[in-house]
Amino acid sequence: MEAPSSPLLRGLRWDPMDSVPNDAKEISAAGLDQPLPDGVSGDAIVIAQKNGFGDCQYVLDGPSLHAFSTKTGSWMSLRSAPAAVADESATAFPVGDHYIFVTIGTGELFVYHTVTDSWAAAGSAPVALGKPTVAALMNTDGAQQFFLKGNENIARLTIAPTERTFGLLNYITLGVYLVALVVMGFVFSKRMNSTDDFFKAGGRIPWWAAGISIFGTQLSAITFMAIPAATYAQDWTRFWGQLSIIAVAPFIVTFFLPFFRRLNVTTAYEYLERRFSAAVRIIASGLFILMQFGRIGIVLLLPSMALHVVTGMGIHTCILLMGVLCILYTVMGGIEAVIWTDVLQVIVLAGGAVLSLVFMIASHEGGWNAMVATAKSADKFRAFDFRLDFSDSVFLVIVLGGFGNSLISYGSDQSVIQRYLTTSTEQGAARGVWMGALLSIPASLLFFMIGTALYVFYQSHPEALDPALTKNDYIFPYFITTQLPAGVAGFLIAAVFAASMSSLDSSMNSVAAAFTTDFYRKRQPQASEASCLRVARRTTVAIGVLGTAFASFLAEASGAKSLWDQFNQFLGLFGGSLCGLFCLAIFVPRVGANAALAGVVISFAMQIAVKFYLYPQLHGWFYGVLGITLCVLGGLVASIFIPRPSTESLTGLTWKNR
Repeated sequence: MEAPSSPLLRGLRWDPMDSVPNDAKEISAAGLDQPLPDGVSGDAIVIAQKNGFGDCQYVLDGPSLHAFSTKTGSWMSLRSAPAAVADESATAFPVGDHYIFVTIGTGELFVYHTVTDSWAAAGSAPVALGKPTVAALMNTDGAQQFFLKGNENIARLTIAPTERTFGLLNYITLGVYLVALVVMGFVFSKRMNSTDDFFKAGGRIPWWAAGISIFGTQLSAITFMAIPAATYAQDWTRFWGQLSIIAVAPFIVTFFLPFFRRLNVTTAYEYLERRFSAAVRIIASGLFILMQFGRIGIVLLLPSMALHVVTGMGIHTCILLMGVLCILYTVMGGIEAVIWTDVLQVIVLAGGAVLSLVFMIASHEGGWNAMVATAKSADKFRAFDFRLDFSDSVFLVIVLGGFGNSLISYGSDQSVIQRYLTTSTEQGAARGVWMGALLSIPASLLFFMIGTALYVFYQSHPEALDPALTKNDYIFPYFITTQLPAGVAGFLIAAVFAASMSSLDSSMNSVAAAFTTDFYRKRQPQASEASCLRVARRTTVAIGVLGTAFASFLAEASGAKSLWDQFNQFLGLFGGSLCGLFCLAIFVPRVGANAALAGVVISFAMQIAVKFYLYPQLHGWFYGVLGITLCVLGGLVASIFIPRPSTESLTGLTWKNR
């Protein structure tokens, strides 16, 4: 017998059973705490499920389907079920986060996908079931099991991940790309004669390459997957957060960049010592290193989880492959190899994204115009939500949160600031900042449009979905591996690797710069260049190995979620106080070292209090701007009680005295 062709059918298996296991839990009917919409009978079936935005209560009345959204507090009329569902014996139950399964007396099964509002026929049970009761035995050996009992018959429905193979041609394509990165590291290793070469590329980097590298560093594999996933499941309301760098760039070029360039620092935290004290520099640099350690683990783990699910490659294989290769070319070629591999990675990433979008447009009947019309009818282009709700992705949260997160990245993150120091002139560095900012406009349009196109594609092809795919964040790599031709899919998965590695290599080199400059050279001021270069390379290896090991540990010990909002929350929680410290240094002359440190402590303590006690539902995007604001206000208040010593000179160290 020929195997079913669609992923939906391949992932389902029916087996007749003699009994229901004792540990299977019966799925009880959902209650409805809202008045039914007009025209809906009291015998309608109620199912609780999510729709991409939040929790909903679905009401199936014959073939008619309605949903009450707890987010908007209103009813929605949805796509009607196939006519066969209008059967008195129909039974419905939720599966995963975004599926509703409906059986009728004959055993026929229909599947509704809540994100794309689409129905698909999914075969039949091996026995007639009438109106069965349903019990679930979840996540048994990676599969979900449901036991349907009716008409004195019992059938087991198993939803198992379909076995995936990546294919030889795809592996070859991916392998060629990864080997090219190592070769580039070897080529640039011949120029690494000092720490100035290793950390600042001797000022040899063209401004346009620095700008592309800045852009690539910020666009990790998390955003490569999560932007399309969020847009696929929801709409364009987060779009404005991606463009916040356009508003931040003038601040960086005008207020931040001059201090980093004119003081001739290697790390941003050297400026904090000159403005405040050595203790502030050490604390800030240490906080940055800890933040990057966690970031490396997250940036390695989450793409690896997705690649494991959609390609069949082992999670640890993906983690080790990316980690080891990044260590190799970063240790050999320093920041110069990092920047030029970033340029290659951005080209691969952008080219792969464009190829995916072109394929989705070409595969949709009617092409671009029909696809846009379908998305418009579903309100998928909605870009504004002016509600005043700081627990949701409303316009104010996204704009302010995006501004805060961009200011953290471009104003206090050594992995970005280091790019400012690799050009020959300050003007070139400013051009690089603007180029990185301007690239975010077409990139945001591209990735948001991919998310919308994914929605249209799977609404038109509901049979192509796999109910075992539990997270929306996997939807883009899942599309790549299941819908694109061999070779092309390998190129696109290389783009996922590229997006991840462009952030990893930056973190490794910047941590090496921070440790060597702010700790080793601080304690060993007479150390030779050769000794410092050895320490820099060893630190790169150490942070790479530790970050890779941390990612592998997380893969075993936690159920980490690949969520864009959670990543921004992590950035805000750990980076907001650090960025606030730079804002105090540049803009508030009255604040001294001790008051600044008090601001950092106040900011971090208040954020933890908000996170766990005061307002746990605060949206993840808002922690960055909250941390910056609390640090500045905390430092100002502390300066009333801890005044700056009048003997400190601020010449050239604050905006008013530069």
